[in-house]
Amino acid sequence: MREHSEIGVGLLLLALGVLVLTDALTMSVDLTQRGPVGPRTVPLVVGTGLLVVAVLLTLDVLRGGRGEAEGGEDIDLAEPSDWRTVLLLAGVFLANAVLIGPLGFPISGALLFWGSAYALGSRHHDRDPLIAAGLSLLTYFVFNNLLGVPLPGGPLMGVL
Repeated sequence: MREHSEIGVGLLLLALGVLVLTDALTMSVDLTQRGPVGPRTVPLVVGTGLLVVAVLLTLDVLRGGRGEAEGGEDIDLAEPSDWRTVLLLAGVFLANAVLIGPLGFPISGALLFWGSAYALGSRHHDRDPLIAAGLSLLTYFVFNNLLGVPLPGGPLMGVL
């Protein structure tokens, strides 16, 4: 089975494709919507693409195709994984998911950007929080005001 372990990736892609297509086909769409491109179009294309890639990958593996081993040009494969960075990033993303409701996106986004920079090695303690706050406010403004995608404002809702 080890020589066909890449079939697992094909099965994962197949499951994702079925999930995306199921969600797209069961999506409730307003009857007044007109036009050739609706909210189902992109999920249908992505789900179909996932199914096609899953089938092609599985056929390739069954015919003897193998993925290339990692070359490791710029990394040392003998070094252990940096679990501290991975856990810090996971914690920052989890904190953002928990805090976005009560604090709103501008504050939780700033914490997300600053925490990610810290986890990835930046040690500019005076500059990073300012850049994170600016990025968060810019992101909030673009999504909320320009794209029409409402993000939770939290306590800053009246100010922004």
